Formats: sequence, C-alpha cells, structure tokens
Amino acid sequence: MKSAKEIIELFGKNPQDTGSSEVQIAILTEKINHLTEHLKTHPKDVHSRVGLLKMVGKRRRMLNYIKDRRLNDYRDLIEKLGLRK
Repeated sequence: MKSAKEIIELFGKNPQDTGSSEVQIAILTEKINHLTEHLKTHPKDVHSRVGLLKMVGKRRRMLNYIKDRRLNDYRDLIEKLGLRK
C-alpha cells in the first residue's frame, strides 16, 4: 500500500496539496484496493464491506465532479489510476 505522501507527490499540484479532488480520489482508490484484498481473505467481514461500498460511492461522486468540470483531467486521472478497464 502506497503512503499518502507518495500519492500526494504523484497527483498533487504541490507537496501540501491534500485537498484537491485528484489527490482525494487517488487516496480513496488506494484504500479501496487494500480493502478489496482484505475481503478476499475475509469474505464474512460485512462491516468492512459496508465501508468499502461507501468509499466506492464517494469516489464515484468525486469522479463525476471532475468529469463535469474538467474532462481532460478526468481522462488523465482514470488512466493514471487504472480505472475503467
């Protein structure tokens, strides 16, 4: 799992940029990937599954926000994150 600092360096506009949508989406994506692996080994962990679904929904809303405002940034972001295979 990548640290928040590494993600901020990759997606942020500057080293203190933790609030931009791109950074928040990248951090959520890393958490989602980590939880997905956890649920593969612990399939009955319903509490974590609910948290995962909430994170996926939040990421979806944030991606829609970027797509509505800056389509080119949206396309770059999903390509960098490896979404929409």
